[in-house]
Amino acid sequence: MFILQANLFVPSEDEILSKVDSARIAASGFAEALASNPTEALQQLGTDLIRFGLKVAFAIVIYIVGAWIISLVKKSMTKAFHNSRADKTVVSFVSSFTSVVLTIILIVLTISTLGINTTSIAALLAGGGMAIGMALSGTLQNFSGGLLLLTFKPFKVGDFIEAQGYAGTVTGMSIFNTQITLPDNRCVTIPHGTLAGGNINNYSRNPIRRVEWKIGMEYGVDAEACEALLLELVRADERVLDSTFHGAADPFAAVSSLGDSAVEFVLRVWVKNADYWDVYFSVNDAIYKELPKAGFSFPFPQMDVHLKN
Repeated sequence: MFILQANLFVPSEDEILSKVDSARIAASGFAEALASNPTEALQQLGTDLIRFGLKVAFAIVIYIVGAWIISLVKKSMTKAFHNSRADKTVVSFVSSFTSVVLTIILIVLTISTLGINTTSIAALLAGGGMAIGMALSGTLQNFSGGLLLLTFKPFKVGDFIEAQGYAGTVTGMSIFNTQITLPDNRCVTIPHGTLAGGNINNYSRNPIRRVEWKIGMEYGVDAEACEALLLELVRADERVLDSTFHGAADPFAAVSSLGDSAVEFVLRVWVKNADYWDVYFSVNDAIYKELPKAGFSFPFPQMDVHLKN
């Protein structure tokens, strides 16, 4: 537990009594002046009221002009972000943050125009900010994590990502957290503090992806014939890319490993990101239906047992 102490320049009891006495003396002096020379006293009072009124009017003008300038700054920033096609989350965050900071500065400036000492106000804001920061350390961590995500942009709204044990489509991004929708339509909210500090797997960043299948066949299979049939199946799909597409490679099939009960083949192709799952399930279905028709059998787990008399 942290204990925060802030010196807010609170006057002592003696100082308060001294100010009260000064005010009493001033009031007494004004009463004596009013009794002895009422015309001069009233003129002095009118002069003081006019000076104070001018200060109030000047402070009001400063506040109105400052608010107008803040509004212009916000509109200019929004227009600049719009022209640069910046992310909406970035626009909202920067605009709100700038507005709050400029408004605080404007209020302090307006108060100081009235002749009020802003030292205590500044100390109060500093002490209050520190206290809030200590109490909301987790929130501030999420805030700073959001800044990192907005700066480096490891993903954007609409991307399919995997992070913190969840895989889904990014549907929203606020200052403190990111919302993703899982394939079963569940919505998960991940705090930016943990999200920025962990691994993020973005499946949508690149335009193409590689699809891979591993197929187990029984021992004794004609490897070359099996590989040729697998390549024939994937090449028949128009969604499968070849080396003529930038970044892709021709379909590939080979024996990948010799297991206990099966010879394992690997089949790899490149497809566009949007076609990944459709091609994956379509080729799965073709492999299961077409390989047995061509005389290739899928093995079952087996064990050889030798008995000795």
